[in-house]
Amino acid sequence: LQEEGYWTLLFNIAQIQELENALPMALQYQVDGLIITSTTLSSQMAQECVRAGTPVVLFNRYATDTNINVVRCDSIAGGRKVADAFLDAGCQRLAFIAGEEASSTNRDRERGFIDRIRERGADLSFRESAGDYRYTLGYEAAQRLLQRDDPPDAIFCANDLIALGALDLARSKLGIQIPEELSIIGFDDIPSAAWPGYDLTTIRQPVKPLVDNTLKVLLDAIETPGSDALEIVISPSLVWRGTARKVAS
Repeated sequence: LQEEGYWTLLFNIAQIQELENALPMALQYQVDGLIITSTTLSSQMAQECVRAGTPVVLFNRYATDTNINVVRCDSIAGGRKVADAFLDAGCQRLAFIAGEEASSTNRDRERGFIDRIRERGADLSFRESAGDYRYTLGYEAAQRLLQRDDPPDAIFCANDLIALGALDLARSKLGIQIPEELSIIGFDDIPSAAWPGYDLTTIRQPVKPLVDNTLKVLLDAIETPGSDALEIVISPSLVWRGTARKVAS
């Protein structure tokens, strides 16, 4: 943005509810445009931006009832890829650990996963919620799943931090063999997912294309006021590492 001649103001939103208070404050600065990364945008707030003539891009989030620019990863497709990976490998007791329940990313990852499982004639066996995208909460959610009498043999985690918590719980505390006894797949492909100690199989978000498209959409909207809102959806990819069994022979 600085290369394009713009200065950046960064507003940290600690909780979803605070966006309703922070957005009017941002608009008071008479900014040229807004990128919202932390949450979705209500219809009321979207209309406030429209009235102010301020272009908005939702980054990796979307809201179905707003006419706002969106650039996002296809989380539904990512969830479907995980379902295929588990089922192709012969996994039978599939589980999902949710992250932030209200986020569109969490909903889409779960929806794609479950829809694909059902299309292939199977069912989701277990569901747990971490409640947020944090390591400690993933650890605790995995503990609830894996200490059952009939634990899952495959867990799809809503993001990598949850998956790393689940992985440490399974390996270090319960002594479960990964991936022979349990497959774990995350979502994002954060740098620590590739560390040898984790070697996490995960869905890679296409970060550079997401960022590049977000900036292009925002700058185009600034230069062409009143243009139609765009939605750009970019496909993720499955990165095979050592925490998920591959196709059964």
